[in-house]
Amino acid sequence: MFERREITGFSKMYQLLIFDWDGTLMDSQARIVACLQDAARDTGVEVPSASAARDIIGLGLREAVHSLFPAANDSQHDMLAERYREHFLVLNQSRSELFPGVESVLKELIDNNYQLAVATGKSRRGLDRELEETGLGSYFLSTRCADEAFSKPHPQMLHDILDELGMDAKASLVIGDTEYDMQMAKNAGAAALGVSYGVHETDRLLAHGAESCIDEFEQLTQWLHNQQ
Repeated sequence: MFERREITGFSKMYQLLIFDWDGTLMDSQARIVACLQDAARDTGVEVPSASAARDIIGLGLREAVHSLFPAANDSQHDMLAERYREHFLVLNQSRSELFPGVESVLKELIDNNYQLAVATGKSRRGLDRELEETGLGSYFLSTRCADEAFSKPHPQMLHDILDELGMDAKASLVIGDTEYDMQMAKNAGAAALGVSYGVHETDRLLAHGAESCIDEFEQLTQWLHNQQ
């Protein structure tokens, strides 16, 4: 069990900040869309539009392919998931970058005694690879992936993180770019902050439970200051 720490700076409302990954910390939208479309071509099903593919980012892969390809049968769904993994982890060599200011903001949050975690629709293999490539692995006390729990918006990922860290949902803030993040937070009894630069627009995030929205990741520290 990690030691619980008292906040000495920023907002006293939250002790644990739980981040989504794709579309919140990392600008991976174009790569995910391309891999979904390539998986459809490989499987011989109708290739989804970019907007349709973007809309399911944040869900676990199984839930994403069922939602995006409702006419496909079970065998095709399995193949779509397999081909997506192959494209994302092996074949697609384009690099996804962190959004501006991510590492410096995370460091500032840790310096001010916040505990940080990740709850993502990515697979464990995918997240671990990106944590290693970005060098951010040491910033997070706990991470949870969609292949380890029910997909968002189910609250299991948050419950698992809270249990691991011995934290209360009421002292936790989920930060994400999709309605699935906002709903997951609500279902777990935690607060949620939307980011408008990701997949879902501000109005949609607010309609699904966001306390507010920020337009750049670097605005997070000021938003937390304002919660005093």
